[in-house]
Amino acid sequence: MYLVSILGDLLIILAISIDSHLHTPMYFFICSLSFNDICLSTNIIPKMLVNIQVQDQSITYTGCLTQSGLVIVFGYLENSLLAVMTYDRYVAICHPLRYTVIMNTCLPALLVMVSLSLSIVVGLLHSMMVLGCPSAEPWRSPTSSVNLVHQAHLL
Repeated sequence: MYLVSILGDLLIILAISIDSHLHTPMYFFICSLSFNDICLSTNIIPKMLVNIQVQDQSITYTGCLTQSGLVIVFGYLENSLLAVMTYDRYVAICHPLRYTVIMNTCLPALLVMVSLSLSIVVGLLHSMMVLGCPSAEPWRSPTSSVNLVHQAHLL
């Protein structure tokens, strides 16, 4: 399933890159969303596969914090990209004659970069909040996304 997801996203990116008719803002956002999906899947699945193979459910505190932070970053980026795609469709439907002026060549890239920047800030803020938690000590625990969420609720 992991390989099917990665290959499907790579196929989408390849198709958009090859066909010049698909070089529009909407397909740029779809390409960005596919790349984000690859990053999110690659963040989660390999550790899960190792845990299944080795029958060891432990993760280091640093590994847990890193993985949780990246999940937050890519999850927030996915939501931001969907919001940006919604704005693109809004402009295309409500202002069709001004669409090419509003969505010029720079704005889609700028919107994706702003979304990425905001998602990194949100991920870092969540990670810093967990680091500031008094019970956040270096420890090993079972794949502790549940424990990390529990600690975040303690704040």
